[in-house]
Amino acid sequence: MAQEIAGSLNAQGLRIGIVAAQFNETVTSRLLRGAREAAERHGAREDRLTIVHVPGSFELPQAADWMARSGLWDALVALGCVIRGETAHFDFVAAEAARGVAQVARETGVPVAFGVLTTETAEQAMARSGGAQGNRGFDAMESAIKMASVHRQLQTAEKRYRIGPLSRNVEQER
Repeated sequence: MAQEIAGSLNAQGLRIGIVAAQFNETVTSRLLRGAREAAERHGAREDRLTIVHVPGSFELPQAADWMARSGLWDALVALGCVIRGETAHFDFVAAEAARGVAQVARETGVPVAFGVLTTETAEQAMARSGGAQGNRGFDAMESAIKMASVHRQLQTAEKRYRIGPLSRNVEQER
């Protein structure tokens, strides 16, 4: 029978870091509120949350990298908002925020949920930060909790089957 691993929304005992951009703070404060609500709903203790504020979405990956490499958090949530303007600046910031956050997760092994809105208008951003379209901060926190659960389960499986980073080639062990 196949072993199935799926993320749980039980945040009890998790240490979760949130990196929130201050640019477009009207929106990002709503994303942060949503993330905190999700953490509380799923059993995370307030004293096990750490919130780090950075100037903008471009800076999210650097702060997330510092946090992930510290080993202090089970999962991270990156929150920001980039609204298209009249120049190509939007494209650079949005792409680098996405690429950088994904890179942190891949390089460190710490789950990092991407809660950065990339919208055409401020109205779209408001709709996705607690308005008619939900709250992507809430959604990102749920993703982080589930990925922390998957990570823990995979670590348990590695121990059980003696596989993992030190034994990448399972065929050699047989």
